[in-house]
Amino acid sequence: MEAFRAARLTNGGYIRAEGVAMFRVEDVVVERRGTGSPLVLLHGIGHRWQAWQPVLNLLAERHDVIAIDLPGFGGSPTLPDDRPYDMLAAVDTFCEIMAAYKLDRPHLAGNSLGGALALEVGSRGLASSVTALSPAGFFGPVGRAWAIGVLSSMRRSAMTSERNRQLMVRRKPLRLAGGSLLYGRPSLLQPENMLGDLQAMANAPAFDAVAQAGRSYRFRATPPTVPTTVAWGTRDRILWPRQAKVAARLLPDARHVPLPGCGHIPMQDDPGLVARTILATCRRSEVGVRA
Repeated sequence: MEAFRAARLTNGGYIRAEGVAMFRVEDVVVERRGTGSPLVLLHGIGHRWQAWQPVLNLLAERHDVIAIDLPGFGGSPTLPDDRPYDMLAAVDTFCEIMAAYKLDRPHLAGNSLGGALALEVGSRGLASSVTALSPAGFFGPVGRAWAIGVLSSMRRSAMTSERNRQLMVRRKPLRLAGGSLLYGRPSLLQPENMLGDLQAMANAPAFDAVAQAGRSYRFRATPPTVPTTVAWGTRDRILWPRQAKVAARLLPDARHVPLPGCGHIPMQDDPGLVARTILATCRRSEVGVRA
């Protein structure tokens, strides 16, 4: 916990901003299950902690699992108006949340934006292990523009009436077409889960600011020195699998593994494989193996 407190000065769990409401760390929404060493789960842009629902109980068999709604997503409050949503600020805010929960160097697992955040936190020496699932930050200009463009288009589609969202998820051809961008096996996606995800994306006040900050983001941090795994869905249509080669070059000591048949959000496509990948990375830390 002291490492997180030292990473950024806090004021009683609050982030103060002149003339605007305070962001209270304790208002961040979390889902917590299990016992053991702490494992924090970080979702992608526009998503919510429920992205991890398929693997939560599998992970909770061995760990104290904390799935977070990042600020401005899901049910968590937005940051103060004068605080940016760039990666540096995201790491600082994460450190404050971890200090509030009295967590010292937890295991981290993240997807997309959350994967990049996990790697960035790990590079500061503030994690026991890092598992990054299709992490952002390893794209070139074309790949970045594609990912932000597709996700922004999906959000605009989600920002329709409740009736239209219901039609999108209840009609199987529309559900499969929309889900195929994010999932390798969209037929496994339940309509009620897709509806909740669409609502979360439409109502995410931080989406536009995070997307704008992402236009200049690339992973440039020092590689984490703790056990690290980068796993990429072979059917990822948002962050193309070839970006895994860039990650392998920039993170030479990490394990790099494919997730066969999985899309951009692999937790839904193959919960067992994803859970095993995360747990194996955590175990390497606990037995003192770096790579």
